[in-house]
Amino acid sequence: MSTQFHYAFKVKDIQSTKEFYQTILQCQLGRETAQWVDFDFFGHQLSAHVSEEISPLDYCGLVDDVKVPIPHFGCILELEQFERIQKRLEKHGVTFLVKPQVRYKGKTGEQKTMFVLDNSNNPLEFKCYKDSCEIFK
Repeated sequence: MSTQFHYAFKVKDIQSTKEFYQTILQCQLGRETAQWVDFDFFGHQLSAHVSEEISPLDYCGLVDDVKVPIPHFGCILELEQFERIQKRLEKHGVTFLVKPQVRYKGKTGEQKTMFVLDNSNNPLEFKCYKDSCEIFK
């Protein structure tokens, strides 16, 4: 059995959260109450909890000369998954914080990446590596 990741985070409401994760990203819905909801996020468990205190974004990250919001979360995907998610985001009119692009072109760790915000202003990154053996190199 592989290890699965669990991440709990703040959202403004359940309905817009389900719209983003279930409808747009097509994540399977898990358990749900009036105050939180779980999703199968590419085999990992996300728990979205309603909060009135959503933190402002901080673009303190600088990766390959691109400012990125910290903190953020996301998933490393296969190329086909990455392209499918990109098309779904575009189809639903989601604005890219960082448009789909290649990072570290021709170098170790070359990857496609894109950043978006969910409906509660949580930054997500999706990426796929040219060579998955280089994820930690």
